[in-house]
Amino acid sequence: MTFQPIVPQGGLGGWRFLQRTMDRQQALQQSDPALQRAESRFRSRISDVQTAAELVQDRDLRSVALQAFGLGDDVDNVFFIQKVLEGGTLSRDSLANRLSDPRYAALSDAFGFGNLGRPRTQIPGFADEILDAFRQQGFEEAVGEKSADLRLALGLERELDAVLDRAQGNDARWFSLMGSPPLRRVFETALNLPSSLGRMDVDRQLDLFKSRAEDIFGTSALRDFADSDRLDALRTRFLLVGEASGATAISSPALSILSNATGQASAAQILQVLGSV
Repeated sequence: MTFQPIVPQGGLGGWRFLQRTMDRQQALQQSDPALQRAESRFRSRISDVQTAAELVQDRDLRSVALQAFGLGDDVDNVFFIQKVLEGGTLSRDSLANRLSDPRYAALSDAFGFGNLGRPRTQIPGFADEILDAFRQQGFEEAVGEKSADLRLALGLERELDAVLDRAQGNDARWFSLMGSPPLRRVFETALNLPSSLGRMDVDRQLDLFKSRAEDIFGTSALRDFADSDRLDALRTRFLLVGEASGATAISSPALSILSNATGQASAAQILQVLGSV
């Protein structure tokens, strides 16, 4: 995609800027000809797809489907994605359910090739459902080119909801979170846990996640973070800790806004966005 968001700074200030300009920036994203072409191809072909093999053999469809679930890096892993889709999610032993990253189960469940009945590609409104997610993920990915932490902040609520919806029991939810790269990064940062934590025994990791959450946020029940106030507190702490560590630094605001030489937004786009601040 050629869309370039306006992100004048990282950290909490960057988050607040994005919140103020989100509607305007996403409208600019929708006008991107490359995105419009990708959406048009998906919409015209997806209802004819009845098997996982048919989906993965079409690179255009495969690319949209994977990006809609934040799995765009797997676009060339054709055989693996086909197996994830074909196995469905009804069996605990299916490939999608055995993978630690819950995004694969979400992908398989959404398309329904390995579940009972007809695949969901045949259901009216399915294209809109996937394309909504595709646009949102594309926006987050574009923001991530400027600030990885802001990308994680944008997707936090969705990723957390996916874990809470699929996992039963508090410990199971924490284990699912630990297997989700985006969520793990947010919680490790917000809880001041080292990235080397992943080399520990998983039960010890679980204990540390829960104890630190209790100390900092007053709860070790992961479902409590679905509460909007606690979710905001988690996101804010993640951004502030990341900013303090220097992880959210991006290029100079002046250069980010004014330079087209490195693929930044045009002056017209900048004026459109800043006019809404």
